[in-house]
Amino acid sequence: MSRLNQMAGLAPVILGLFCACQTTAKQVDMETDLKAMYADLPFSMPTIERPVFPDYQVNICDFGAKSDGVTLNTEAINNAIKAVHDKGGGKVIIPEGLWLTGPIVLQSNVNLHAEKNALIVFSSDTSLYPIITTSFEGLDAKRCQSPISAMNVENIAITGYGVFDGAGDRWRPVKKDKMTDRQWKNLVNSGGKVDENGKVWYPNEGALKASVLMAGSGDKQTEITSEEWEDMKSWLRPVLLSIVKSKKILLEGVTFKNSPSWCLHPLSCESLILNDVKVFNPWYSQNGDALDVESCKNVLIANCFFDAGDDAICLKSGKDEDGRRRGEPCENVIVRNNTVLHGHGGFVIGSEMSGGVKNVYVSECSFIGTDVGLRFKSARGRGGVVENIYINNINMIDIPNDALIADLYYAAKSAPGEPIPSVSEETPAFRNIYISDVFCRGAGRAAYLNGLPEMPIENISIKNMVVTGAKEGIVVNKVAKLNIENVEIDTPDQSMIQIENTTGITINGKELGTISEKRLLTKN
Repeated sequence: MSRLNQMAGLAPVILGLFCACQTTAKQVDMETDLKAMYADLPFSMPTIERPVFPDYQVNICDFGAKSDGVTLNTEAINNAIKAVHDKGGGKVIIPEGLWLTGPIVLQSNVNLHAEKNALIVFSSDTSLYPIITTSFEGLDAKRCQSPISAMNVENIAITGYGVFDGAGDRWRPVKKDKMTDRQWKNLVNSGGKVDENGKVWYPNEGALKASVLMAGSGDKQTEITSEEWEDMKSWLRPVLLSIVKSKKILLEGVTFKNSPSWCLHPLSCESLILNDVKVFNPWYSQNGDALDVESCKNVLIANCFFDAGDDAICLKSGKDEDGRRRGEPCENVIVRNNTVLHGHGGFVIGSEMSGGVKNVYVSECSFIGTDVGLRFKSARGRGGVVENIYINNINMIDIPNDALIADLYYAAKSAPGEPIPSVSEETPAFRNIYISDVFCRGAGRAAYLNGLPEMPIENISIKNMVVTGAKEGIVVNKVAKLNIENVEIDTPDQSMIQIENTTGITINGKELGTISEKRLLTKN
């Protein structure tokens, strides 16, 4: 064999060793970066272990998958996942291509890896998604099976560079007032049904029928038979990704978009990492939350990018009696170095927080054009305690409503002279919230803190906050123990803080005691 042929033979080996070294170095850098996310934590929590998988992999093409955008690859993808699981674990490769599929079910010890230019599109054929009993918006409910799901599994991942598209535009109703006239006309001409008031478009007649049947039922689904629901399935919009009662979960590098309802919904999970994940939903998408972490423990959300039709990064723990019965708080959560475009809230807790939320650290995040920046919401009937929340180094621009809001009257109004109920398990509580180094350019209102007369917001601190171009300053009502230090608010009338029904007030080291009647503090 010639020297040249020998070198040619060695080339693939050398290249393989080089790539392996590169991959290993990249993994080490990534793990080092994630470990840095635990620095300066104001509470104790364990370092979350990344899932580890055996060195075994398969390609979905080996199971009959075809990249043509027409072939339904549901069976091929799920068979590949099962084969790797049965082998003891490893990686399932989705290569470059356009892959049409129905629901994918993850199994333990499997890393579903979407390579560059892999576009996985979920079919909008509702017959592929059976109706199941699950939880949605904090309540036990019937919904269609999610495009991606897992339950009672351990050591799973979705990684790579690909895109998962939930075909949500064929599930979601759309409100006319959220679209331009031209967009609305095009939507109506595409098919579907419009309600009798001409204000809401539905993807089909079944969804419209369900909306009429469910009108006035609140959060509870009325008594409808399984057979009746089959004709109205698109009303039971699933979340794009549902992972329930599972451990050691990694979502990394991939993009999720166009979800039928919420996009990412881990529920009652432990040891969860989201790193470098991107979520895109149209701003008009009904219930188009990007990420809802519900009743989970030990969570890291880092280096992610969200563009949502509703709340972006949201922590929850069940709603009202269902949530209290579950009794699982969302706890030990780190949210660092994330960016949010649009959405109802940048970082949000609630309103479904009946199991409690505690030990949360949010830092180095940017919110660009979200309706609200930092959003805490609950109401009577929820119960639950939100406590030990630490937030710093937040940058915002173009916030049309509140840069910061903590409101225990969410979706409710108080009437003058109304009777004050006794404190019970249905009384929500916000306490021990520490916010510092928040900078916002452009806001409707700098901050709004609104507790209940029977349960004031307790022990909240705001330090080093600058809001320029605000229409209003800070409004405070029914708070016990409030510390404001080095806060600058730029408003047209130079008003800075409006306070009433608040005790234990300290501003820039000066104790003001109790303020019962409305009092306006200006820069002067």
